[in-house]
Amino acid sequence: MPPYRRWSYFLALSWLLVLFVTPLVAATSAATPTRYENDTTTRKGFDYFYNMEYDKALKELDAAQRAHPDDPFAVNHVLGCVIFKELYRIGALDTEAYASDSFVNKRNVQPLDPKVTEQVKQLGDQALALEQAQLNQNPNNPDALYARGVTRSMRALYLAMGQRAWLAALRSAMAARHDQEHVLELDPKYVDAKNVIGVHQYVVGSLSFPVKMAAAVTGISGNKQKGLDYLREVSAHGSPDVRTDAKIELALFLRREQKYGEAIQVVAQVQQQYPRNFMAAAEYAHLLNASGQGQAAITAYRHVVAGCQSGSYAVCQIYLPAFGLGEALRGQRQYEDAAHAYDLAASTSPDPEFRQKATLAAGQMYDVLKNRNTALEKYRAVIAENSDSGQAELARHYMKEAYKSP
Repeated sequence: MPPYRRWSYFLALSWLLVLFVTPLVAATSAATPTRYENDTTTRKGFDYFYNMEYDKALKELDAAQRAHPDDPFAVNHVLGCVIFKELYRIGALDTEAYASDSFVNKRNVQPLDPKVTEQVKQLGDQALALEQAQLNQNPNNPDALYARGVTRSMRALYLAMGQRAWLAALRSAMAARHDQEHVLELDPKYVDAKNVIGVHQYVVGSLSFPVKMAAAVTGISGNKQKGLDYLREVSAHGSPDVRTDAKIELALFLRREQKYGEAIQVVAQVQQQYPRNFMAAAEYAHLLNASGQGQAAITAYRHVVAGCQSGSYAVCQIYLPAFGLGEALRGQRQYEDAAHAYDLAASTSPDPEFRQKATLAAGQMYDVLKNRNTALEKYRAVIAENSDSGQAELARHYMKEAYKSP
């Protein structure tokens, strides 16, 4: 695998974050940008956004942008919301995939909407033009530099996670990092700039030694611990909106480092602040299960599934917590309930690969329960979905020899 592509994969991971993240902006110069703290409409938009109420968020953020047509910060807010609404729609915000490297080969459930792609380009170009106009007046304007870094980072996100244009995403991501480093050179107290840099530090520090050396040749360096420390600092001292971003990023990286205790605390804060965000609730359950707290995870997953069924969340992809519930129940040897959870996941997922995975798991549970006929039915369904997949190969094996629990 070419080094640039491996590096791009990690950059894509760093900007997904998830679930509902968007890089937002801070201000220190005389021309005060439109922000969460100083604009009621923007604040309402952010609150809707982090609760995954994207249409309501766009209505508010569009209004704020119209009221401040020359402010690139306001354009970036709309851009971020448009991007994450689309990434959610195409199924690119599954945090379980990003806990490992399986996201690299994960296909999106739906294709991108060409109209949204054009809108993302138009908004990005608009923001960059406004940022450049400010930089033409003052090349050392930290707010304009920071805003440009945000625009470039969001463009990198869409290129990577939406369009899978890895090399173009890498170029935009590195330009974003350079902008934020310049901000800190001008103003070391501009804490929000450490958000993107912290992500980069962690990502580069996580690369394998050969890839890291190849990156170093081009002047790219990183340190995992420094990256985590930067994100902790932004989580504690950044602007309100950027604090949320940093918490989500920090939690994802802590999970990859198996520092579950701290990750659980961080996600619990986000979940409490944004109770209509089902992905925060699901991630909390994922972390409990990953940390070995199986019974607590079962309770948390059931809460999320029930919330999805009752409409407690703004949006919900119920198959994600349902599958997690199946995994947690399986780990506690509650096989019958696990089979039902896997069945729910399979019956509600729009993703053929996910359906195969869930259906195969259900078949395994029915085998453990000595319900061979139902198990065989599940295995046949896996093969019918895609007979050439690895899941289908396993299903054929289990049709010959019943699955036995380890």
